[in-house]
Amino acid sequence: MVETSKTLAERCAGIEMLVLDVDGVLTDGSIIYSDAGMELKKFHVRDGSGLKVWHKLGKRAAIITGRSSRAVDIRAAELEIAPVIQGAASKFRAYRQLLEQTGVHPDQVCAVGDDLADLPLLRNCGLAVAVADACGEAKADAQHITRAAGGKGAVREVIEFILGCQGLWRPLIERLREQPE
Repeated sequence: MVETSKTLAERCAGIEMLVLDVDGVLTDGSIIYSDAGMELKKFHVRDGSGLKVWHKLGKRAAIITGRSSRAVDIRAAELEIAPVIQGAASKFRAYRQLLEQTGVHPDQVCAVGDDLADLPLLRNCGLAVAVADACGEAKADAQHITRAAGGKGAVREVIEFILGCQGLWRPLIERLREQPE
Protein backbone atom coordinates (compact mmCIF):
# COMPACT_ATOMS: atom_id res chain seq x y z
CA MET A 1 0.00 0.00 0.00
CA VAL A 2 1.15 3.53 -0.77
CA GLU A 3 1.68 6.30 1.81
CA THR A 4 -1.69 8.01 2.41
CA SER A 5 -0.73 11.08 4.46
CA LYS A 6 1.09 12.92 1.66
CA THR A 7 -0.19 16.23 0.31
CA LEU A 8 -1.14 16.50 -3.36
CA ALA A 9 2.07 18.46 -4.09
CA GLU A 10 4.15 15.78 -2.35
CA ARG A 11 2.41 13.08 -4.36
CA CYS A 12 3.10 14.91 -7.63
CA ALA A 13 6.76 15.56 -6.80
CA GLY A 14 7.89 11.98 -7.34
CA ILE A 15 5.76 11.01 -10.33
CA GLU A 16 7.81 9.56 -13.18
CA MET A 17 5.29 7.28 -14.89
CA LEU A 18 1.69 7.56 -16.04
CA VAL A 19 -0.36 4.37 -16.13
CA LEU A 20 -3.38 4.98 -18.31
CA ASP A 21 -6.61 3.19 -19.01
CA VAL A 22 -7.92 3.54 -22.57
CA ASP A 23 -11.72 3.41 -22.80
CA GLY A 24 -13.05 6.31 -20.75
CA VAL A 25 -9.61 7.91 -20.20
CA LEU A 26 -7.79 8.20 -23.54
CA THR A 27 -11.17 7.93 -25.30
CA ASP A 28 -14.66 9.07 -24.34
CA GLY A 29 -15.59 5.46 -23.61
CA SER A 30 -17.59 4.92 -26.80
CA ILE A 31 -17.02 1.64 -28.57
CA ILE A 32 -17.85 1.99 -32.25
CA TYR A 33 -17.92 -0.84 -34.78
CA SER A 34 -17.82 -0.37 -38.54
CA ASP A 35 -20.07 -2.45 -40.79
CA ALA A 36 -17.04 -4.65 -41.38
CA GLY A 37 -16.83 -5.31 -37.63
CA MET A 38 -13.76 -3.15 -37.13
CA GLU A 39 -13.51 -1.39 -33.76
CA LEU A 40 -12.97 2.37 -33.99
CA LYS A 41 -11.70 4.69 -31.25
CA LYS A 42 -11.42 8.46 -31.09
CA PHE A 43 -8.40 9.97 -29.31
CA HIS A 44 -7.86 13.62 -28.36
CA VAL A 45 -4.92 15.31 -30.09
CA ARG A 46 -3.94 17.34 -27.00
CA ASP A 47 -3.58 14.17 -24.94
CA GLY A 48 -1.09 13.09 -27.59
CA SER A 49 0.86 16.34 -27.60
CA GLY A 50 0.94 16.27 -23.80
CA LEU A 51 2.33 12.73 -23.83
CA LYS A 52 5.03 13.79 -26.31
CA VAL A 53 6.08 16.59 -23.91
CA TRP A 54 5.97 14.12 -21.01
CA HIS A 55 8.36 11.80 -22.85
CA LYS A 56 10.69 14.65 -23.87
CA LEU A 57 11.16 15.37 -20.18
CA GLY A 58 12.36 11.79 -19.66
CA LYS A 59 9.14 10.52 -18.12
CA ARG A 60 7.38 7.27 -18.97
CA ALA A 61 3.86 6.21 -19.83
CA ALA A 62 2.19 2.82 -20.01
CA ILE A 63 -1.26 1.52 -20.88
CA ILE A 64 -3.18 -1.16 -19.01
CA THR A 65 -6.59 -1.94 -20.46
CA GLY A 66 -9.07 -4.75 -20.14
CA ARG A 67 -10.00 -4.69 -23.83
CA SER A 68 -7.84 -5.35 -26.88
CA SER A 69 -7.85 -3.19 -29.98
CA ARG A 70 -5.52 -2.65 -32.93
CA ALA A 71 -6.35 1.08 -32.68
CA VAL A 72 -4.69 1.16 -29.24
CA ASP A 73 -1.53 -0.43 -30.64
CA ILE A 74 -1.41 2.17 -33.42
CA ARG A 75 -1.99 5.16 -31.12
CA ALA A 76 0.48 3.88 -28.51
CA ALA A 77 3.15 3.41 -31.19
CA GLU A 78 2.55 6.95 -32.49
CA LEU A 79 3.02 8.32 -28.98
CA GLU A 80 5.87 5.96 -28.02
CA ILE A 81 3.91 4.57 -25.08
CA ALA A 82 5.34 1.31 -23.81
CA PRO A 83 4.57 -1.07 -22.38
CA VAL A 84 1.02 -1.54 -23.60
CA ILE A 85 -0.89 -4.28 -21.80
CA GLN A 86 -4.19 -5.10 -23.46
CA GLY A 87 -6.78 -7.72 -22.56
CA ALA A 88 -5.78 -7.59 -18.88
CA ALA A 89 -8.25 -9.80 -16.99
CA SER A 90 -6.75 -8.41 -13.78
CA LYS A 91 -5.43 -4.88 -14.11
CA PHE A 92 -3.76 -5.16 -10.71
CA ARG A 93 -1.83 -8.28 -11.70
CA ALA A 94 -0.77 -6.53 -14.92
CA TYR A 95 0.21 -3.44 -12.89
CA ARG A 96 2.40 -5.50 -10.54
CA GLN A 97 4.11 -7.08 -13.56
CA LEU A 98 4.60 -3.62 -15.09
CA LEU A 99 6.26 -2.33 -11.92
CA GLU A 100 8.48 -5.40 -11.78
CA GLN A 101 9.51 -5.06 -15.44
CA THR A 102 10.23 -1.33 -15.29
CA GLY A 103 11.68 -1.08 -11.79
CA VAL A 104 9.31 1.80 -11.05
CA HIS A 105 8.05 2.11 -7.46
CA PRO A 106 4.28 2.60 -6.91
CA ASP A 107 4.96 6.05 -5.36
CA GLN A 108 6.37 7.14 -8.74
CA VAL A 109 3.17 6.21 -10.61
CA CYS A 110 0.17 8.33 -11.44
CA ALA A 111 -2.70 6.02 -12.37
CA VAL A 112 -5.52 7.58 -14.38
CA GLY A 113 -8.82 5.71 -14.44
CA ASP A 114 -12.55 5.99 -14.81
CA ASP A 115 -14.25 2.76 -13.77
CA LEU A 116 -14.39 -0.12 -11.30
CA ALA A 117 -11.62 -2.16 -12.93
CA ASP A 118 -9.23 0.74 -12.25
CA LEU A 119 -9.83 0.82 -8.47
CA PRO A 120 -6.90 -1.46 -7.49
CA LEU A 121 -4.49 0.75 -9.46
CA LEU A 122 -5.94 3.96 -8.00
CA ARG A 123 -5.46 2.55 -4.49
CA ASN A 124 -1.86 1.44 -5.08
CA CYS A 125 -0.05 4.33 -6.72
CA GLY A 126 1.59 7.63 -5.80
CA LEU A 127 -1.14 9.77 -7.37
CA ALA A 128 -4.61 8.47 -8.18
CA VAL A 129 -6.52 10.51 -10.77
CA ALA A 130 -10.09 10.02 -11.94
CA VAL A 131 -11.40 11.75 -15.05
CA ALA A 132 -14.35 14.13 -14.63
CA ASP A 133 -16.94 11.64 -15.86
CA ALA A 134 -15.56 8.65 -13.92
CA CYS A 135 -17.83 6.49 -11.81
CA GLY A 136 -18.37 7.56 -8.20
CA GLU A 137 -16.18 4.81 -6.79
CA ALA A 138 -13.19 5.88 -8.93
CA LYS A 139 -13.69 9.49 -7.89
CA ALA A 140 -13.88 8.44 -4.23
CA ASP A 141 -10.51 6.65 -4.49
CA ALA A 142 -8.79 9.48 -6.38
CA GLN A 143 -6.68 12.23 -4.86
CA HIS A 144 -7.35 14.40 -7.92
CA ILE A 145 -10.28 14.63 -10.35
CA THR A 146 -9.82 16.29 -13.72
CA ARG A 147 -12.13 18.98 -15.06
CA ALA A 148 -12.00 17.35 -18.50
CA ALA A 149 -13.91 14.19 -19.28
CA GLY A 150 -12.21 11.08 -20.60
CA GLY A 151 -11.21 11.45 -24.25
CA LYS A 152 -11.62 15.22 -23.99
CA GLY A 153 -8.09 16.21 -22.96
CA ALA A 154 -8.09 14.74 -19.43
CA VAL A 155 -4.67 13.12 -19.87
CA ARG A 156 -3.17 16.42 -21.06
CA GLU A 157 -4.71 18.09 -18.00
CA VAL A 158 -3.07 15.50 -15.74
CA ILE A 159 0.30 16.04 -17.41
CA GLU A 160 0.06 19.81 -17.03
CA PHE A 161 -0.98 19.39 -13.38
CA ILE A 162 1.90 17.08 -12.47
CA LEU A 163 4.52 19.03 -14.40
CA GLY A 164 3.19 22.24 -12.86
CA CYS A 165 3.59 20.80 -9.37
CA GLN A 166 7.11 19.67 -10.28
CA GLY A 167 8.00 23.16 -11.51
CA LEU A 168 8.59 21.90 -15.05
CA TRP A 169 5.55 23.18 -16.97
CA ARG A 170 6.21 26.96 -16.95
CA PRO A 171 9.89 26.69 -17.98
CA LEU A 172 8.86 24.34 -20.80
CA ILE A 173 6.25 26.81 -22.06
CA GLU A 174 8.76 29.68 -21.89
CA ARG A 175 11.29 27.67 -23.93
CA LEU A 176 8.61 26.92 -26.52
CA ARG A 177 7.62 30.58 -26.74
CA GLU A 178 11.24 31.62 -27.29
CA GLN A 179 11.94 29.17 -30.11
CA PRO A 180 12.08 30.90 -33.49
CA GLU A 181 10.11 29.32 -36.30
